[in-house]
Amino acid sequence: MKLRTLMLGATLALAAASGLAQAEDQTAAVKPVPYHYGLPMNIDKVLAMNETPTDECKVIKADIKFLDKAGKVEDVSYRKMSEACDFQN
Repeated sequence: MKLRTLMLGATLALAAASGLAQAEDQTAAVKPVPYHYGLPMNIDKVLAMNETPTDECKVIKADIKFLDKAGKVEDVSYRKMSEACDFQN
């Protein structure tokens, strides 16, 4: 009987430690993955979009943070023309 109790306790402790590690992994700061052509995004919900502010019309780095269809938070960086280009003729 004591061996069964010990095994049950060890199993529960391992399960708790595993769940804790997964929770930390999702809340940790994620470094943006650079976008490349053909990268599957599977966006379910956009959480945030950030870009470098500038008054010049030039190529800048932007980031998008989103929730994919599997429920995992993804962070992807890409290059785009700045919004200042929208106001130039």
